[in-house]
Order: sequence, then structure tokens, then C-alpha cells
Amino acid sequence: MSDLVLGISAYYHDSAAALVSGGVPVAAAQEERFTRRRHDSGFPARAVEYCLREAGATLADVSAIAYYEDPALKFRRVLATYLGAAPGGHESFRDTLPAWLSWKLRTARRVRRELTDLRLGPPPEIVVRRHHESHAASAFLPGPYESAAVLCVDGVGEWATTTLWHGRGSELKPLAELRFPHSLGLLYSAFTYFCGFKVDSGEYKLMGLAPYGRPRYAEVIRKTLIDVRPDGSFRLDLRYFEYLRGRTMTGPAFERLFGGPRRSPESPLTEREFDLAASVQQVTEEVMLGLARHARERTGERRLCLAGGVALNCVANGRIADEGIFDELWIQPAAGDAGGALGAALAVAAERGAPRAHLGTGADAMSGTLLGPRYSSAEISAYLDSIGAPYRRLEPGELSTVVAGKLAGGAIVGWHQGRMEFGPRALGARSIIGDPRDPAMQLAMNLKIKFRESFRPFAPAVLAEDAKDYFELTQDSPYMLLVAGVAQAQRLAADTTGDPTGIELLNVQRSTIPAVTHVDHSARVQTVGPAAEPAYRRLLTEFKAQTGCPVLVNTSFNVRGEPIVNTPQEAYTCFMRTNIDYLVLGDCLLDKADQPAWHDDDWRTEIPLD
Repeated sequence: MSDLVLGISAYYHDSAAALVSGGVPVAAAQEERFTRRRHDSGFPARAVEYCLREAGATLADVSAIAYYEDPALKFRRVLATYLGAAPGGHESFRDTLPAWLSWKLRTARRVRRELTDLRLGPPPEIVVRRHHESHAASAFLPGPYESAAVLCVDGVGEWATTTLWHGRGSELKPLAELRFPHSLGLLYSAFTYFCGFKVDSGEYKLMGLAPYGRPRYAEVIRKTLIDVRPDGSFRLDLRYFEYLRGRTMTGPAFERLFGGPRRSPESPLTEREFDLAASVQQVTEEVMLGLARHARERTGERRLCLAGGVALNCVANGRIADEGIFDELWIQPAAGDAGGALGAALAVAAERGAPRAHLGTGADAMSGTLLGPRYSSAEISAYLDSIGAPYRRLEPGELSTVVAGKLAGGAIVGWHQGRMEFGPRALGARSIIGDPRDPAMQLAMNLKIKFRESFRPFAPAVLAEDAKDYFELTQDSPYMLLVAGVAQAQRLAADTTGDPTGIELLNVQRSTIPAVTHVDHSARVQTVGPAAEPAYRRLLTEFKAQTGCPVLVNTSFNVRGEPIVNTPQEAYTCFMRTNIDYLVLGDCLLDKADQPAWHDDDWRTEIPLD
């Protein structure tokens, strides 16, 4: 029997496919990267095709298809929710029920039909895993620990919203569970919605907004919305939420509690939104700390693995690391639903006897998340030649020297190298990079490159061996999932003349690397070690040699509302549509000034706002 297992997540958000060989991830990608529809929820046909192509396989070579959640159990929760909320939510129930009765209850049958339609061979058996089991497997099985506590926190799967597991060897034992409708993820999403951002998309904006405010609503949240127990478990007061009854997250009761209606999307941000973000972020961190302490006490483990959408809250992750509850954390880089495809495949592979062969190496099995498509030098040059784009081809050492010099001179560079990242973070394969020492870089990148809100922070990538000189990290952070303070030695005495507040705080220079220092002196750090993407590591090393600074600004290669670029064509298009100065595609360097005139419609109307 083949040792290939194909994992699939689909039909909610962030659909993805992942292929595991002998218990090792060999390919994984989100469907959005191929369809160019952000958070695409459709069947991941192109991601499946990519994974099989990468492995040189067909469906006939695959021993099992692992689907990331149990549709029948999820339907019981949906039905029970509507019945419990009746007569409220009637319209939502009326609109939702036909899809469940027509195909969602038989999702496995639909998956089989979709796979058959690909004409890539006969699909094997389809195995259904539970949503939080998929998260837990994605957190523990590819992680570097022989044993660990495993904590999964998200909005909701079938019933579970928070689960605790004990991982040993290749086994995961469930220990505790919190159930819908009591959900930390949905609490955070309610504030995301109330502050005018999109649910399941804008939560990271709320996290970035929090440092601009004061947590003056935190006590109201603790006393009114959420009852947190000493073990980290909690209950929500459901009178203040609308998600049980319809399609919105909050309603009149929430508005009365927080002094008025929700902010209209894209309208100006006010002090209230800053303070709401700060407040719910503080409470979220408190709950996560309580859950982590309980996980340590319950399992006795010194290491913690995290997954689920809330595990993408890198500020809360940083708090857990700083508190020293565990000696080490490992967070699945694709912690959301996309990672469920990988977790489901790993769970089935482990059940069938696949070993965790990477244990003992000190490394995880994620290959730096570089599990997506790659493009050869010949493919890149053929594309550039086909459109008449001038470029220079450089040897690796010369490329890093030239690009580092451009960055040191203030240029912004689009960087497209090797295999694309799996998960929401760009980690040096599909990145836009700049000089963190430039005080104007953060605003320029937000407004002229990403075309997004000015308040949003950028992340630093730093050579791992130099990280502690620049950041107050307690461990490596290769996947940009830990927030840490900028080191005291890098901080500057801030000029706060006029007592700036809110967005005005952006104008205050706080450190020697202002472009990646948030207004609370924090940064979402990526440490780049010897095993990282080689060209990116070389570039950081050369930038340090030329400037003395081992840090670069690293943001995802896309504009607001668009998925991260996949192909050389998408990278070139983004390069030409924005104020990026130079583009690196493999070993090819392109100067914006040399490119032919770019004729394009108003593309920003074609990309929905995030």
C-alpha cells in the first residue's frame, strides 16, 4: 500500500490541500494562491493538482483522502443551535438548511466527485477526522517534541472551540474540551466585527490596532461578556451576541454596552476602536495564559504546541513565552483551517503507522513551511522574455550583494524565491522587503505598496544568531508567530511632544529599527536560521555586512485584499502596479525604471477589500 495521504480542508474558509509521504509533509498550499480569491472556500482542486504534481503522483498512488472535519457532527451542532435560538434566526436557518440537506451532510461524497472530476486517477477511501483533532495533529505531529501539551483554540469546529491534548510519540490523547457557543475565537471575532473589520479576515488588524489604545473596556468584558475560571475555562454571556440567531456577530445589546453602533467599514477609526481592540486583546491574553497554565498542570509537560485560529494571535503567544509557563512553544505556521488539511493527513498517516522520523534532529518536519510551488530559472526567464521585460541574471553571491546595496540605499524590493510558503505568513520566499532603519519605510510600504491602513505594523526578519541583540525573545521564532519587545539597547528616548495619541503615535520614532517597531515597542519577529530559505539568509547576511544591521522589513508579497503571489507573472504584476523599486525573481533582478510602460485598468476595484 502507498504511504501517500492527501489531506483536504474545504467549504468554510481557507480551503487547502496537503500531501504527506511516510508521515512527512511534502506539499501543501491554500486554494486562494491559485484562484486569486482571498480565503477561497471552494473545493481546493488546483491545490490538489499541485500537491500530486509535486510528488509525481496520481490519486491512484494515494492510500487515503483525509477530510479535516466531521460534517454529520457539525450538522448536529448547527441544528441544535437553530432550535435553541428559535424563533430567532429563522431566516438564516431557512437559507442554510437546503445546502446541508442537499450535499453538506454527504460532504465525503462531494469530495469524491470533485476528485473524480480532476481525472487524476480513481480516488481512494475518504477518511473523516474531527476539526480539533486535525488542528491538534497539525500542531504536534510535525513539531520537534517527543511529548508535549497541545492546545487548540479557534472559533468552532463541530462542537469544540477549545481543546487540550497530550501528545506522546505518535499518539494524541484528548484531555479537555470547551464547546460552542462558548468560544474565545468568536469573542475576538465579535470585536473584529464591531470595530468594522471582516470576520475570519480582519482579526489580525484588531491585534495590530490594540497598542494604539487603552484597555479601558477590559473590566466590562470580564464582568459582562466572559466569565473566566482559574483553569482558563470560560463561559460567554450569550445575551450580548447575535451569532446564535443570524449572520451578524453583535447587535443592540452589544451596542448599548459599548456606547453606540458598530463602526462602518472603511470609516475613520476613533479612540473607541483603539480602546476596544486593546481591551479584548488584553482579555484574550489573560484567557490564553490561564489555558496554558492549566495545560502545564494537567500534563506536566515542559513544552507546548499550539494550533487553531487563535494561535495566530502572536501577541498572546508572546505572552505565554514571556511568562515562562513552558520552556518552549511550537506553533503550527498554518494554524488556521488551511492547516487542518495537513493535520488530517498527518493523523491518518500516524494511525497507519507512519513514524515521526524527524524526532531527535531538533528540527520540525515543516521544511520551513516551504511546501508550495517553485519555478525554475528557465521558466522565469521564459516568462520575462515573453513580455519583453528587461532583467539581469546574477550569481547567488552577486545577487545578495547588489540587492543588499539597493535596500541600504532606501529601495523597496519584491522578493520571489524557491517554494512558496504554506500558511498566512511570508517568510522570505514571497516577500516585500525594505530597510528597517528608515523612519519613513513603514508609512511608505503601507500607503504606496500595500495600499492599506496606515496603522498596520510590519514584521522584522532577523538573523537568528543576532536576534537577542535586537529583540527580547526567549526562543527562536522561525514562523513569525511570536511578538517580543525590541531590546532595550535598540530603543530610543521617544519625543512625545504634544502628547500624541491614537494614529499620531505612528510619528514617534522609538528605536534604531523604527519601521518594524510597533507603538508599544513590540515586533512580530521572524528569526532566520541556517536552515531557512538559502537566498533569503544570504541576503540578510550581506545586508548586515554592508550596514551592520542584521534585520530587514519583511511583509507579504501582495497588496491589500489580494492573496500572496504565487507565480512569477503575479509577482511581476504586483511589482508594476505598486511602488516597489526592484523585483527579484530567482536569479533575475529587475529595475522598475527599465520596464516597459504598464497599461492596466483600475485593478483596485477588482480586488475586494480585506
